[in-house]
Amino acid sequence: MATVVRVDPPVSTRVGDKAVVTGDGRLEGWVGGACAEPIVVREALAALAEGRPRLVRITPAELAATAIPVPEPEPGVVAAVSTCPSGGGLEVFVEPVGVASRMLVCGRTPVAATLARLAELVGYEVTGLGDADLDGVRADAAGPGDAVVVASMGHYDEEALVAALRTRAGYVGLVGSRRRAATVFDELRRRGVADADLARVASPAGLDLGPSTQEEIAVAVLAELIRERHRRAVPPAAPEGSGEPQGGAPVGKVQTATDPVCGMAVAVAEASLTAEHAGRTFWFCSEHCRAAFLRDPTGYPDPAG
Repeated sequence: MATVVRVDPPVSTRVGDKAVVTGDGRLEGWVGGACAEPIVVREALAALAEGRPRLVRITPAELAATAIPVPEPEPGVVAAVSTCPSGGGLEVFVEPVGVASRMLVCGRTPVAATLARLAELVGYEVTGLGDADLDGVRADAAGPGDAVVVASMGHYDEEALVAALRTRAGYVGLVGSRRRAATVFDELRRRGVADADLARVASPAGLDLGPSTQEEIAVAVLAELIRERHRRAVPPAAPEGSGEPQGGAPVGKVQTATDPVCGMAVAVAEASLTAEHAGRTFWFCSEHCRAAFLRDPTGYPDPAG
């Protein structure tokens, strides 16, 4: 959800105007015209990837280029530059809605049961898996912001880890001793699992609390997950024009490309505007820039250069 919270005329939007940005980069609603929309989409996708809200402060290019010092953005604030000729600015609050990290917990043990209960309390969407469920685990069952914890405690550990490594989970943990993990890893190598995949596995899963009960192990695993989730959170994008590379560079966890016409960094998303030329794909902030490029593709600098 994107909400306009401040405007600096002339702009085509008002405080309180809203839009919804979907995961494929579509925007429904109104937060300004073609100059503001690609910035809002880009930062909304980054907020979705991080699971954190952000205030997007859009400044006109001519102001950013003057000698007037622009304050450094505070934590949670993103500074962006608009190439719109109108010269107005605005601030948009972007907030992920209905986004919860997923956790797959493999096992029917006290650790698994306690971890599932606690993880739901801190906002995870939890799915418990037994041995009969493992063959159905697909690659999209968990993404980079999600976790898979194998807490089967010696029952089908190898099968559970094979299923976990099929996913794109950012965290894969095996509950058990180092000796047990070494045995499991040796068996998986015999089954053809690559060392690079095994390197994704955190084992023993959880913070080291010393001798612990099953329930305390679950607390230690959840504490490690929370710590890793905070570590993976990417700081807000650098202001445009600050010397940071934009062409093909990530903003947060969102891939971007440089519009060859206006130079704006736009999100590489399913709904983004594109054109093909000389065997390459180019990305655009608006139909206006795309049409200008198609009229004379050779008249613009190569954004990759």
